Amino acid sequence: MVAQTAAFKKAVEDSRKLKAKPNNDELLELYANYKQGTGEDFSKATQPGTFAFQEKYKYNAWKKVAVEDKVTPSAAQQHYVQLVEKLKGTYGFSA
Repeated sequence: MVAQTAAFKKAVEDSRKLKAKPNNDELLELYANYKQGTGEDFSKATQPGTFAFQEKYKYNAWKKVAVEDKVTPSAAQQHYVQLVEKLKGTYGFSA
């Protein structure tokens, strides 16, 4: 596992306190950056089945961040924090 910054840990908590649910693309971006930011190993992820559509979307989002874009865990944490801050402005936040 990768060391998680205080800002990343706070953003994870804050993401659960949004007043409205983000859209699917935003949720996938959060998911992919969270998985990469926590240092989970994409190569050990099992590819979902043919009809597991939600799992396929999540797998492909993580694959894009981890394999195609080659985002480091620390960069993923930073992006996650930035995204949560943007979502707090868009959807509101319950402190």
